[in-house]
Amino acid sequence: MYFVRSPYLIKKLFPAIIWDLPNNENKIYLTFDDGPHPEITTWILEQLKKHHSKATFFCLGENIKKYPEIIKQIIHDGHAIGNHGYKHLNGWNTNDDDYVQDYIQCQQLLEQVGSSENKIFRPAYGKIKRSQIPFIHEKFKSRIINWTLMPGDFDETQTSEQCFSNLQKVKSGDIVVLHDNDKSWKHIQYCLPKFLEHLHSKNYKTEIISL
Repeated sequence: MYFVRSPYLIKKLFPAIIWDLPNNENKIYLTFDDGPHPEITTWILEQLKKHHSKATFFCLGENIKKYPEIIKQIIHDGHAIGNHGYKHLNGWNTNDDDYVQDYIQCQQLLEQVGSSENKIFRPAYGKIKRSQIPFIHEKFKSRIINWTLMPGDFDETQTSEQCFSNLQKVKSGDIVVLHDNDKSWKHIQYCLPKFLEHLHSKNYKTEIISL
């Protein structure tokens, strides 16, 4: 189960986590988790360029290691990159030491590819223990980013049309989470071009997350 919109109560319970970036300028923040992927991320970059849009990619360390040239392309195209952990660990099921080491391992790879200044981190599944937050947020000075809008591109039980309908609920300040992985590919192919056109028609601006 997942919420298309992050509930207000959950956001209040975790004030150290950034869920949205409110503004009066029709700015929204498009993000992609789990890449880079050799075909899907490249296709996404082409769509973003075509629609003059920017995004933030929360990348897995094991994929950064496999495809450093795609990371360089993301940077070259003016997008932002964040830490998504090395192995996509569920923080709720992981002891604090292992969780922090997984974060560090990914951050070291980001430094090697020249993308470490913007220290932002998204927990895999959005799941992080209260005891893990101080290590990431305070010790390593990394801002923890979740989301306000999750259309469910990974959800194989819904149609691509339903996924796009969820995306149309976007509003100014939203952080939207999508995925550049095999599981989401079918829905992303259908939804992303339509969503970028929708944003343009509603005069939304897509911005990178830079904190």
